Amino acid sequence: MAASIAAQMYTLREFTRTRHGLEESLKKLHDIGYQAVQLSAVGAMEGENPEVTAQEARELLDRFQLRCVATHRPWPRLAERTEEEIAFHKTLGCNYVAIGGLPERYAERKAEGYRQFLKDSAPIIAKLKEAGIRFGYHNHAHEFQRIGPGRRTLFDIFIQEGSPDFTLEVDVYWAVHAGVNPVRIFEQCPGRVPVIHVKDKEVVPEGPVMAAVGEGNLDWDSILPAAVQAGVEVYAVEQDVCRRDPFDCLRSSLQFLAGYRL
Repeated sequence: MAASIAAQMYTLREFTRTRHGLEESLKKLHDIGYQAVQLSAVGAMEGENPEVTAQEARELLDRFQLRCVATHRPWPRLAERTEEEIAFHKTLGCNYVAIGGLPERYAERKAEGYRQFLKDSAPIIAKLKEAGIRFGYHNHAHEFQRIGPGRRTLFDIFIQEGSPDFTLEVDVYWAVHAGVNPVRIFEQCPGRVPVIHVKDKEVVPEGPVMAAVGEGNLDWDSILPAAVQAGVEVYAVEQDVCRRDPFDCLRSSLQFLAGYRL
């Protein structure tokens, strides 16, 4: 099965606060050429009584011929309301959920906290797996703090001590920002990186900024083949900050990635 190029909806968070905004955004993504999305930071779907339910979101996705291939959900919901989250993802037709960072009570304890999270998350991940949903962890830069002597980092704990079911939603920009070559991560984790986040790093007179994929200095000719070799299934375009229209940035990224054999 060919890999998917998805639009990470976090890129469009300012446009999806209402049902109308979400509907218009999904239509634009369809018109640009996207066939998949990752649902994250969609204001219209947040809260105890969201304006757009999972069923209504699925209907919108179906209308615009888009698949939800991944989500970001809060860890407390996954841990404490697992069955609800399973139902949520089943309704969306989505089989991958990630968290966007480590809860503070784990992160502040550094290596001890990372190891404790691996233990505490295991039964939740097992329940998700039983329901056909994979779990992933999305990195930023702080996970690459070194621990002890040598070059080992906090993220290495997840790589080396996490089970195969603890997958890594590698954000290549943040890895590079931390001074880490994402190719080395992919080489260590074959089969454990089903979804990755892609954005570029451009240098402007004011300094480095986030950019559409292909418009910056990341070494895509090395990164993308390594991702393919590692078994990446979804390339989610996530541009946290856009210096022009976010939809145009998403269009540019899609056009660039379409030139590779993913």
